[in-house]
Amino acid sequence: MNEIKRAKPDHPIDELFITRFSPYVFDERLVPMDDLNAIFEAARWAPSSYNEQPWRYIVATKENPDGFKLLLSCLVEANQAWAERAPVLALGVVRLNFERNGRPNRVAHHDLGLASAQLTIEATRRGLAVHQMAGIVPERACEVYRIPDEFEPLTALAIGYPGNPDGAPAELQKRDQTPRTRRKLTEFVFGSRWNERAW
Repeated sequence: MNEIKRAKPDHPIDELFITRFSPYVFDERLVPMDDLNAIFEAARWAPSSYNEQPWRYIVATKENPDGFKLLLSCLVEANQAWAERAPVLALGVVRLNFERNGRPNRVAHHDLGLASAQLTIEATRRGLAVHQMAGIVPERACEVYRIPDEFEPLTALAIGYPGNPDGAPAELQKRDQTPRTRRKLTEFVFGSRWNERAW
């Protein structure tokens, strides 16, 4: 575990949340299929509005180099530079309308986030790490994967074992050796008025 990346919470929380972090440097080890199945099973059981489960994932591993390069090409260049080292890439896609009635699902993006969060925590439990990215090229993803119009490619995930940042480029070393920080509860948990402490 990268000790620098251990969270320092103000209140007791599970160790999984303390050790989870989003590395820029990945080890070259391949991820066993049992672990891949398990982390996507965790995503499968995420809650969603009306149980619509609007998330879909397109996954590529380095065991299929052509497929991996194709998914890598759907990331912006800045993300390609480091994500190419991860053994697994995934594209998070969301269905924009409810299947039940065709109306817009205004919480579909939220539900994809929940699924990816559960995936991430299960990955952490298994010694893996997940780095989620907003930096994708949606038009490219739609074209190469023939994603239907009612779906939107939204995020990407790099999945693998955290690597040793010592041999990485200086900028990536810096990112993986900078402590994690978060806002205090008083900055986002409000009470009777906006920006007023809840307790």
